This record gives sequence, C-alpha cells and structure tokens, in this order.
Amino acid sequence: MDFGVVLQTNPPAARTVQLSQLAEAHGFSHVWTFDSHLLWQEPYVVHSAILAATRRIVVGPFVTNPATRDWTVTASTFATLNEMYGNRTICGIGRGDSAVRVTNGRPTTLKALRESIHVIRELGNSRAVEHNGATLQFPWSRGSELDVWVAAYGPLALKLTGEVGDGFILQLADLDIAEWMITTVRQAAENVGRDPDEIAFCVAAPMYIGEDTPDARAHMIEQCRWFGGMVGNHVADIVSKYGPSTDSGNAGNVPAALTDYIAGRTGYDYNSHGKSDNDHVDFVPDEIVERFCLLGTAEEHIAKLEKLQALGVTQFAGYLQHDNKEETMRVYGETVIPALTPAVTAKR
Repeated sequence: MDFGVVLQTNPPAARTVQLSQLAEAHGFSHVWTFDSHLLWQEPYVVHSAILAATRRIVVGPFVTNPATRDWTVTASTFATLNEMYGNRTICGIGRGDSAVRVTNGRPTTLKALRESIHVIRELGNSRAVEHNGATLQFPWSRGSELDVWVAAYGPLALKLTGEVGDGFILQLADLDIAEWMITTVRQAAENVGRDPDEIAFCVAAPMYIGEDTPDARAHMIEQCRWFGGMVGNHVADIVSKYGPSTDSGNAGNVPAALTDYIAGRTGYDYNSHGKSDNDHVDFVPDEIVERFCLLGTAEEHIAKLEKLQALGVTQFAGYLQHDNKEETMRVYGETVIPALTPAVTAKR
C-alpha cells in the first residue's frame, strides 16, 4: 500500500512545501492538494515549488474538475511539470464541488467528465487527441506520463470510473461503503473488458494519531467532523438524483450508511470548507466521523488500514486539516507505514 497526504494550499505557500518535504522524509509517496482557486492558493504553482524541493514525491490535485479550467490547459500544466521534474505528477479529477459552487456554478455532467479525462490523459501522455474538431498534440512534450484518477460516489460515476479511470478516489474510509464502491468499480471495468487489477484504488480520509482516552477521542472527533460535512455535499447530490434511502432499499443502490446521516443537513458554508473549526456540521454524528476517518492510536490505524488493504485499496491518502499534522506524519513514518510494507530480510 502507498501512502499520501492531502493538504490545503493555505498561505504561506512555504508551509505547504515544508509539510510536503516532511511527508517525503517520513516515507509518504504522494502529496495531494485541494484545487479550489477562490478558497485557496493556486495549487499548480505550489506543486512546482513542492517538486523543486523534493526528490521522490508525486503531486496532484485532490481533485480538479472539467469546469474551472480548459482541459488542454490542465494537460499542458501536467506535461510541463513532468518535463521539469521527471514524471512526478498525477491528476485527480471529479465533477466539481467547492471550485464550482463558490462561483454559483454546478458540477459538470458525467459526459463532460468522461471526455475531459480522455483529453487530459492523452495530451498529458504526449499523445495526440481529437478535441473540438481538431487533432491536438503538444509539439514540445516527449515521454510525459500521467495517470488520471477519478473521484466518485454515485452509481453512474462509479461506473464511469471503472470504464475509463486509471484509479478510483474514494473520499471516506468506511469499510462497508468502501467494499461496495470498490466492487462496483471493478465490475464496471470487467464489463468493458478491462482488467480491474490495473486500476489503483485510493481511500482518502482524515488521519489523526492520538491517545486512547475519552478526552483525546472527543478532541480527534471534533477536529475531523468537518469531513462528514464535506462528504455530505456529494451525498446530497446523490440523494437529490436518486431520492433518500428507504427501509425497502437504497437510493440508487447506494448504501444507507452513506445517505442516512445527511437527514439533518440544512446547508453548507464554503467559507469553512475543509476546516477543522467548521461551525455548521453539527448534523454529522460522532459515529460517522469514526467510520469515515482514521482516528486513535497507531495500532487502531494499522488495524483499519489492513482491512482496507484486504478490500483492494492500493493507496491511503490522509487529510491533515487538523492541529496534529507533524506528529501524525511522524507516527505514520515510524510505525504505521512500516507495518503495511512487506518486510524484506537481508539474508534468507
């Protein structure tokens, strides 16, 4: 299993670069950043600084979307960074949330998402692509390599991911929901003749290392409750499309565990998006925070990660929007990551 960290590009940018360097020092392979141009600093500029200050880390947006940037511009950015720093970028993409909603826009259609994935991937891999009635290619790009991982929740988006995605990004760590979604993506891949084992499966959720005491547990839950609110935005879209779950079945075959908790949701203020002091996520119960996140001692993290790995998860990306960033990364580097890494002996 690979390990990544998910950061917000809050100023100063030097702090984001510093955390990325620390992530590399502790054995993380990926640094992902939010991509919401009004709420935070421009990620790709910061990505360039991260790549310049590190040696191995792969960077990418978590996640970009087809609406706020021209697809060819997005591809050009990745191809340029790859030429500068040696194929160390990755593209996470979805239909759009905060980046489009803050400007009173809406998430894109799945058709647009599918088409954008194709255009970005072909150009980002130094290949020609048909787009807008023309054959396009970067004449300056040679040997660029770019995977496109798709963030999805609903049944149709999961189907699309299995059909065209290089990877699947699931932004929650609930074991039951992860099993259903991974199975759905794998089945969609098989249905179109793809090998599902060639798809990367990334689970992303807040990770917080803390003591095994009631007070520490309560603090961790409060620091990560924002995540249930963020996930709730996407769940609300699913419920609006398929209707709420019922006793007789699920909304569009979506597990009730994912949809039921947003019943008390009354709105969302994107000014507090992804922040631990988010003051309008009281509708998110403690149980959901525990199920969606990784909280507690190193041993608790390892136990849950082993279960996710058994489901087919190939990367865990931990959000660090809380007050214990450095210590959490340290414990992961010294204890958690080694526990999930196959042991190699010097002599057999």
